[in-house]
Amino acid sequence: MNILAVIPARYDSQRLRGKPLVMIGDRPMVQWVYEAAKQCPSFSQVVVATDSELVAQCVEKFGGVVEMTSSTHISGTDRVAEVATRYPQAVAVANVQGDQPFVKPEMLTQLVAPYLNPDKALPDMTTLACPLDHQTGYADANVVKVLCDRYNRAIYFSRSPIPYFRNSVPAPVFHHLGLYAFRRNFLAEYAKLTPTPLEQCEALEQLRVLEHGYSIQVCHTQVATLEINTPEDLIEAQSLIAKSVRP
Repeated sequence: MNILAVIPARYDSQRLRGKPLVMIGDRPMVQWVYEAAKQCPSFSQVVVATDSELVAQCVEKFGGVVEMTSSTHISGTDRVAEVATRYPQAVAVANVQGDQPFVKPEMLTQLVAPYLNPDKALPDMTTLACPLDHQTGYADANVVKVLCDRYNRAIYFSRSPIPYFRNSVPAPVFHHLGLYAFRRNFLAEYAKLTPTPLEQCEALEQLRVLEHGYSIQVCHTQVATLEINTPEDLIEAQSLIAKSVRP
């Protein structure tokens, strides 16, 4: 199965300018993500998508493949969709977020697992989730929660603490991780969907898919990895790397 992995790398991040090029240990963040994706045996090709010449030069310097995209894209998914049009042989396309330097190849395989079985219908879209730490994550607006139905399809994503536990019973709520994969033809449709009220209210792009009546298959992994969105996240990442390389 031909699966394309695209890493959207936006230089002008609002909260951390130049994010793809910040150094974590001895490598820029975009290189960490690229090398993890390259180690995933499920991917046929891995490319970085950017509108920044600085990012493109960095990727070429470490030997990666880069595609230049429009500077008018609002989201990383739009950038991924543009690149996907240049790879018509791909059956599915993974959006490997460029702010996840510690993503593991096995997590990426779990993300695209539904596309690896040619005997089953391919889902429009998949995403990844792990068990929710109710003590620290349930009330944290930075931890996105996802509710699933009995078939592991997403019912709703929210920054709010959901569901409301009036009764103490187990509920299918998980910690959502910002990794996505798409059936290639659906990705082209998705890029044309208009923004929706719940998406704009929660600032969660994936809600656009649900509001337009499509489904998202939720795949599962064991633990979350650190995403780099703020200077504080970067300090934590650099600390983790420093500890891991000590003799």
